[in-house]
Amino acid sequence: MIEVIQTDITTLDVDAIVNAANTSLLGGGGVDGAIHRAAGPKLLAKCATLGGCKTGNAKITPGYNLSAKHVIHTVGPVWRGGGRGEPELLADCYRNSLQLAVENGLKTIAFPSISTGVYRFPIDRACRIATTTVKAFLADHDEIEKVTFVCFSNSDRAEYESALAEGN
Repeated sequence: MIEVIQTDITTLDVDAIVNAANTSLLGGGGVDGAIHRAAGPKLLAKCATLGGCKTGNAKITPGYNLSAKHVIHTVGPVWRGGGRGEPELLADCYRNSLQLAVENGLKTIAFPSISTGVYRFPIDRACRIATTTVKAFLADHDEIEKVTFVCFSNSDRAEYESALAEGN
């Protein structure tokens, strides 16, 4: 099952929330900063031991003070016009995050809108990549019971809902 909601991702009671992280994994602005603040200082301490993360890859930590049991950190691409592998790297973020969930026995996962904030990935393209990649992964992996796309704004939610409807 796939759903789209508009809420604060840090409040969700799921097996894992995904953090739209930077390559250092040491916190930042937007979703990344909110997750680090809500999880508490143990998350930063754990992330400091992980050696960073390359764009498109993902790493997992406990959720600490979050309702979510885990945080899956993934680094989305910075949009530079689309000719530098950005679409493929963004799809890798979703695939690798879902694969980590499967490897760790997680059933429910919530994604923010990766790369669409300060990384400037066009929201309509990002939504199509996200929904298409997640649907394709779920078609081959029944271990995941629920994927939630968590949106910050009404307009982002509308984009995700439209992208999901296009694929049906």
